[in-house]
Amino acid sequence: MSDYAEKTEIRTDGAPAPAWLFSQGVRKGPIVQVSGQGPQDPQTGAYLHPGDVKAQTRRTLENVRAIVEAAGARVEDVLMFRVYLTTRADFAPMNEAYAEFIEEHIGSGVKPCRTTVFVELPNEAMLVEIDAQAVVS
Repeated sequence: MSDYAEKTEIRTDGAPAPAWLFSQGVRKGPIVQVSGQGPQDPQTGAYLHPGDVKAQTRRTLENVRAIVEAAGARVEDVLMFRVYLTTRADFAPMNEAYAEFIEEHIGSGVKPCRTTVFVELPNEAMLVEIDAQAVVS
């Protein structure tokens, strides 16, 4: 038997299907990497909540959570979130939605690490994109 852990694609109907050549998530051993998610309806792929970064952040985090859970982890197992915003003015409302989500899903009190950057995103409707890395416990 080998120590080599096979890489497994993670797929769930609880998050939007990937639009391009990438997986929703990948698990190798206990490590789970979630691709950047946006504020899309998991069933239709439609972008939701135009102009409302707080609502878009919540939908985006729910999409990330669905993939984390499909991989066998929980939000509690997330080590790192990376948040991409299109404008600095959206930081406060994004942070408010993020804080509410973390409070609901992190019972240990040990918050995940986070990086926030300001960028152009692939779809004009997106005000926020978030990816994550977790370790299945």
